[in-house]
This record gives sequence, C-alpha cells and structure tokens, in this order.
Amino acid sequence: MGKIPVYTIGYGNRSFNEFVGLLRLYDIKFLVDIRSQPYSRFKPEFSKEQLDKQLKRCGIRYVFMGDSLGGRPKDSDCYIDGKVDYAKLQMKSFYQEGIDRVRTAWVKQLHFALMCAEAKPEECHRGKLIGNTLIEQHINVAHIDETGKVQTQNEVNQAVLGSQLSLFDQTPSLVSNGNLRFSRKTYAITS
Repeated sequence: MGKIPVYTIGYGNRSFNEFVGLLRLYDIKFLVDIRSQPYSRFKPEFSKEQLDKQLKRCGIRYVFMGDSLGGRPKDSDCYIDGKVDYAKLQMKSFYQEGIDRVRTAWVKQLHFALMCAEAKPEECHRGKLIGNTLIEQHINVAHIDETGKVQTQNEVNQAVLGSQLSLFDQTPSLVSNGNLRFSRKTYAITS
C-alpha cells in the first residue's frame, strides 16, 4: 500500500456540508488552512473561528498555517510591483518552516488537507507553489478539484502551463534549476 498523499482542497462555491462530505470521502482528519487572511465575506461559514467550531462538531481538527504558507505573505520582500514572487517566497524561512511542518505530518501519515479558497488548484498557490515544493521533496500531492475529483501535481502544472500559454502566448523557457519560468512565477516540471 502506498503512502497517503498530501491532499489540497479549496471551498470555492461549495456549501459547508458539501465541503465536509469531500473531506470525509478522502478520510481527512485535519484541515490545514493556508489562507493568509482566513476570512470570507461571501462565505462566512469558512471564516477561521466559525470553520474551527463547525469542523470540531464533525470530528475534524482545524489548523491555521496561513502565516507560513499563505499566498499573500506579510513580508514585503516577497513582492515585485505589488505581485507575489513565488521564487522569493520559497526562500523565506517562514515558508520553509511551514513546509517542514507539512513534511512532518506527511511522514507520520496523518490524513490532512491543505485548504484555500479557490476551488480550482491551478488557480491557487496550493497548486502553483506549495504542490511543486512538495513534489520537489518527493512528497505525493493529490489536489481535490472543483468537481471533487483528485488531480496530480503534474495535471495541475499542465493546466497552469496551458492557461499561461493561451493567456500570454509565451513559449516557456527551461532554466538551469529544472523549472519553467513565466514572467515572475516558477512552475516545477515533474515526471
């Protein structure tokens, strides 16, 4: 039997009950919130305090890690022209410490999912950044997509590359570290 992957999920337009149904389907016991700002105006049931209370009632533990793995860090050095530079963010000690905590949970084979707001992993930093970081460390990632099905990191990267090429009509260039670079974002190639 293979190792349990690191799951990721976004709540998107799902109801809380639909969301919990997916967590149960994939046997998730811990939900790790990786939103920099864990609040939602449009879906208040997914705001930090309310989500924590509701998940407890369902037997799922809530863990906040948006301070280390969030896609909009407080550190101004992570930005260029107001946009997050994932290559810079990956080098920050707070990000690396967050990844180390994820690795520790994975080594222990805990059933957990990293959660953000976006339902489509290719539109979220969990698919564009964190998933690639984990794959580079030989940790299998399973993204629960907007349909409730699982996508591999390679499938998410293909979706990101496809949207980048169609949006900007750019040809990707391979840089020396084995990553594809588009403007200021880096996407790892996985095999």
